[in-house]
Amino acid sequence: MDEPNLIQFLLNIAGAAALLIWAVRLVRTGVERGFAAPLRFWLRHSAKNRLVAAATGMGAAVFLQSSTAVAVLVSNFVSKGGLATAVGLAILLGADVGSAVVTQLLMVRQAFLIPLLLLVGVAVFLRATGSTRQIGRILIGLALIFVSLDMIRAATGPMVANPATETVMAYLAGDLLTAFILGAVFAWVVHSSVAAVLLFVTLAGQAVLPGPAAGAMILGANLGGAFIAYVLTLSAPLSSRRMIVANLVLRGGGAVLATFVIFTFPDVLGRLGATAARQSINLHLAFNVALAVVSLPFVGVLTGLLTRLMPDKAEGENPLQAASALDPAALARPQRGLDCAARELLGMGQKIERMLSAVEPLYDTWNDAAATSIRDQDVTIKKMHLDVKLYLARLGQKGLDEDLGGRSMELASISSSLDSASDAIARIMLELAGRLNAQKLQFSPKGREEIGDFSDRVQSNVQLALNVMMNQNPAEARELVAAKEKVRKVEQKLQRNHIGRLREGLAESIETSNIHQETLRALKQVNTAFSMVGYPILSKSGDLLKSRLA
Repeated sequence: MDEPNLIQFLLNIAGAAALLIWAVRLVRTGVERGFAAPLRFWLRHSAKNRLVAAATGMGAAVFLQSSTAVAVLVSNFVSKGGLATAVGLAILLGADVGSAVVTQLLMVRQAFLIPLLLLVGVAVFLRATGSTRQIGRILIGLALIFVSLDMIRAATGPMVANPATETVMAYLAGDLLTAFILGAVFAWVVHSSVAAVLLFVTLAGQAVLPGPAAGAMILGANLGGAFIAYVLTLSAPLSSRRMIVANLVLRGGGAVLATFVIFTFPDVLGRLGATAARQSINLHLAFNVALAVVSLPFVGVLTGLLTRLMPDKAEGENPLQAASALDPAALARPQRGLDCAARELLGMGQKIERMLSAVEPLYDTWNDAAATSIRDQDVTIKKMHLDVKLYLARLGQKGLDEDLGGRSMELASISSSLDSASDAIARIMLELAGRLNAQKLQFSPKGREEIGDFSDRVQSNVQLALNVMMNQNPAEARELVAAKEKVRKVEQKLQRNHIGRLREGLAESIETSNIHQETLRALKQVNTAFSMVGYPILSKSGDLLKSRLA
């Protein structure tokens, strides 16, 4: 292959791989934006038994096209006590299977699929609103996945008879360790084991990769995929990290063992299909199914062992994390000073998010240390709020133009809203949880389930608000403000449900009536406070009405 052709080939492969990575991300983004709350609800209610948990994880991974995204979601539940670590591990094992199922589905080749998915996807995306619009995004992403795979096939077609290709194929077929490492590194670099597996299978289908090398690279991608989740949850509480580490050990260790089996008995791949592509993609599915079947009975033992190996430690607050973003030197440069204030508000929001995660488990089991931590965080939030107000006041002493002055007022308003959210958690929800503990009361099972689900919905919106604070995206700001109205309607529905249980004379509902209703109102207040982040962005984009009056 001469130099111009080599450059063209590399560009074609790189462009196709980039489109594949982006298309997989597009599908995942659509699912997360449109269906995050139902997914969180689904995962939260999967704790009945290990098989249900694994099936739920598999379904979630199919929808999200990413076992890593499922791992991050489940990590949040485990960290706040919503799921046991063993159940979380069962979900992750199922998610690994779901990720393998996705690759099977995406390797289907039908000529009519690409134009059909693009036509329907674009139409829905342009005409629909809210969650329905995200269905269009998902369909467009699926179409682009198929387009990228066709691009890879077209680019690699002329390579099959090339002598250099035959040399590389022969080397990789004899050095499965290198192939395994390349697969793991590539999956880590692109942050998607699904994209990596699809690329390797397509190359195998074009006879660019020999079957054993493709299998080793796919097994390496399994290790790389598990390592992505490990890195993304390094700052998570220890309880959720144990689950991620267990999955990394099982998936990574299993991948190494399976690669050794292929090296020792290369004929075993022949039983998985007639072609190298079919063998490698079936190996991916068979490996993850076998891993789940073997590991599910022992998830309790594994997590118990990791609890002994990774014991809880008392950790003080990192002074570097407590450093203020309000730089006095930036006061002479108003735009930079406003950026510093915005960074400080983001820090406030993240602290309040952790407070919200920490307060809900106290409704079930009181913990004096956790309660003290929440109160201390509230004191910190109050100080940050005051510091932001004084900083903005000093920033405006020399006069700001109309745009900067408006931005300063917006930041001051957001700071006040975040302070009110902290109040709702530390002075209302914490006091209600304490009262529940002191009076030895319990919610009715249905009432507790409703509060948990409502809390998940609010926490999902809090995370969206933090994203909007960082990216100032009008589309996400619109989604955030629209979620405020949804939360208001859900809260009203839950209040009616509670009144219905009171009419039925349920003793638990009667005893905890005030606590139940005030908790729902406090959660709605937190949601309202964070939704205020979106209003200034929508006001600038012209998406906000001046009045709600008819």
